[in-house]
Amino acid sequence: MSTQGDFYSELIKRFRKIVETNNLLDEEIVIAGRALSVEEAIGNPTRKDYPIVKGKEKLMQAEFKGCKGQAFTDMAGNFKGTLKEVLNNPPESNFDRAVLVASMNAICRYLGLIEKTIHCHDDQPEKCAGELVEYIKEEFGNPRVALIGYQPAMLEKLAETFSLRVVDLDPDNIGKIKSEVQVEGYEVTGEVLEWCDVIVATGSTVVNSTITDYTKQKPALFFGTSGAAACHLMGLQRFCALGG
Repeated sequence: MSTQGDFYSELIKRFRKIVETNNLLDEEIVIAGRALSVEEAIGNPTRKDYPIVKGKEKLMQAEFKGCKGQAFTDMAGNFKGTLKEVLNNPPESNFDRAVLVASMNAICRYLGLIEKTIHCHDDQPEKCAGELVEYIKEEFGNPRVALIGYQPAMLEKLAETFSLRVVDLDPDNIGKIKSEVQVEGYEVTGEVLEWCDVIVATGSTVVNSTITDYTKQKPALFFGTSGAAACHLMGLQRFCALGG
C-alpha cells in the first residue's frame, strides 16, 4: 500500500468481506472493549519497564462469543456496538483504530483465521525474545536489525546478537541508553530503515497509524498480539511465539 489511507481502506475492505461472507454484518452483535489492568494484560513480569507496566499504553480487549482480541493503544476507552458500526467508523484516531484492531482480532480468532491474540504473561516475554533471535538467525542470518517500538526483553536479546538500532515514540525513552543501545526518536526512522536489513516492529503500529512506514522496502516482522488480524489480512509477516 502506497499511503496510510490506502492501507486502512484495503484493510477495512478485506475485513468487511470476511464479516459479510460469514453473515455477521447485519446481526446485532456486540463488541465490548475495555482497557485491561497491568496484571490482566501481562501478569507480573520481572522487568518493570514494559510500556504497559509504566502506564504509557493500555491494552484494550474485545470479546466476541468467547473469543478475545487485543490492541495496545495510548487512547484506551470503552466501546459497545455492532460490527457494522465498527466497519463504518472512520479510523481517524488511535482510539478508533484500537476499536477496529481489537475487533478484527476477536472476529478473526472466532473464525479460526488467526491464533495468539492474547498477550503472553509473567516472564514469557523474555522467552519470546530468545525465540525471536533464533527465528531471525534462521530466516536472515546475521542482519542489521531495526527495532521499532521499545520492548525491553527484545531489545536486550537482539542487542546481544545483532547490530541494532531502536526507534520509539515515548519521549521518556528517547536518548536513553538501553542494553548499550541509544533509543532514537521517530524523526530518524527513514535513516534507520535505510541502514537496516530487517525491521522488527511492534504490531501496535497498526493502531498508531505508522505501519505503512514499515511495509515498503525491507523485510519486516510485526511482533505481538495487536497486529494479528491485520498481518493475516494484509499478507504481512508476524512473530508471536507465546501469545494465548
